[in-house]
Amino acid sequence: MRLHILGICGTFMGSLAQLAKAAGHQVSGCDANVYPPMSTQLEQAGIELAEGFDPAQLQPAPDLLLVGNALSRGNPCVEYLLEQKLPYVSGPQWLGEAILRDKHVLSVSGTHGKTTTSSMLAKILHSAGYNPGFLIGGVAQDFGVSAQLGGTAPDGNQYFVVEADEYDTAFFDKRSKFVHYHSNTLIINNLEYDHADIFDNLAAIQRQFHHSVRTVPSTGTVIYPSNDSAVAAVIDQGCWSRQQRFGDADAPWQYRLLSEDGSRFEVIYANPHTNLGQEMRGQVNWHHRGLHNVKNALAAVVAAYQVGVSIDQACAALSDFMGVKRRMEVIYTDKRLTVYDDFAHHPTAIKTTLEGLRAGVGKASILAVIEPRSATMTLGVHADTLSASVAAADQVLWYQNAGVDWDLSSVANACSVPASVCADIDSLLAATLQAIKDKRGESIYIVIMSNGGFECFHGRLTALLEDL
Repeated sequence: MRLHILGICGTFMGSLAQLAKAAGHQVSGCDANVYPPMSTQLEQAGIELAEGFDPAQLQPAPDLLLVGNALSRGNPCVEYLLEQKLPYVSGPQWLGEAILRDKHVLSVSGTHGKTTTSSMLAKILHSAGYNPGFLIGGVAQDFGVSAQLGGTAPDGNQYFVVEADEYDTAFFDKRSKFVHYHSNTLIINNLEYDHADIFDNLAAIQRQFHHSVRTVPSTGTVIYPSNDSAVAAVIDQGCWSRQQRFGDADAPWQYRLLSEDGSRFEVIYANPHTNLGQEMRGQVNWHHRGLHNVKNALAAVVAAYQVGVSIDQACAALSDFMGVKRRMEVIYTDKRLTVYDDFAHHPTAIKTTLEGLRAGVGKASILAVIEPRSATMTLGVHADTLSASVAAADQVLWYQNAGVDWDLSSVANACSVPASVCADIDSLLAATLQAIKDKRGESIYIVIMSNGGFECFHGRLTALLEDL
């Protein structure tokens, strides 16, 4: 089948294109901005790319158009496909029908940690010899790609791990993407208010999550934290599948920290189906930090256990887990400086990441450089909680980009640590370098937090650090 993908350079649609190509389809696509690294991945896969949305690229008509959720009415290709009545479908629906329907689907949802937990789960299944397929909203460093078609496991099943996003599907389908995924195993890692550009309140998000819960068969499993009231409210609306709770002392699945920073911990399963409630344990020793990563790992272990992977196998795989690009990824290091790139999109993500780093580095200096770029933060919805989210840092530099039309000074003024606001990249670079010079002779950990390109700040900073 000849497929043409509108909005192909986004992480989801680009990954989908690579799956379609691997499945034997002829694939092409277009986007407003065609640039690396996604354009490089697509070209290497033999996928033809067009820049822009000139309807001429739809002549002759492809067999099917896959429409990304970044496209809306008024787009020239969208108007043309509607006028000409060309066959079209959303990316998530095509994924569900063409790739996932005949597989055992392990979906990872939640406000935070979807990409990391999906990568952990794919790593576990791969290490256990399951040959899983996956589609992840980032590049899993254990695989070097964001998507893989996978194959057949020794038990004869085909397993597929998918990052299950609650964002809307397409301009013609305002349900969340994960409704289309035919989940057999569904993780709901956590739930907070986010995506203020499409959801009016938390209840609207919970409604979509319950739609997903409704699609899990009775033989499937829903996995969720035992101490998250927002998730509990979703489950209380009705759950017809098996349930596995993890987290606190009342849950059958628990963790026990062996080091304060989360770099060593124990996974504990008090199996309620044995006569004595016998405990099974496994230990993870890795280079990652933070309680949020421990909880992500626990959820991944629980999911893998549902399809036959032992706790020991899962913990051994996690001990070798390399991580995900742009999730506390080290992009520069020397004798006293370490610079991380982190995809922070929400105050809770900022808070847990900085707290995890603090637990690992002790009293060393932490400088957070933050661009509040997500739609929710750009709208100022979380303005009241941003200042408290950085308490674990020693100093914070906020970037007031052109898309933030409210004054970040109030956030900086409310911070419990020294904080300032920069309105352009040059002044932000200067302030960062000055902060480093002020700590001359001390170890400094710099965390750059943004869910976008940050106007090439990362590369410009590391280039300047080479010359210090």
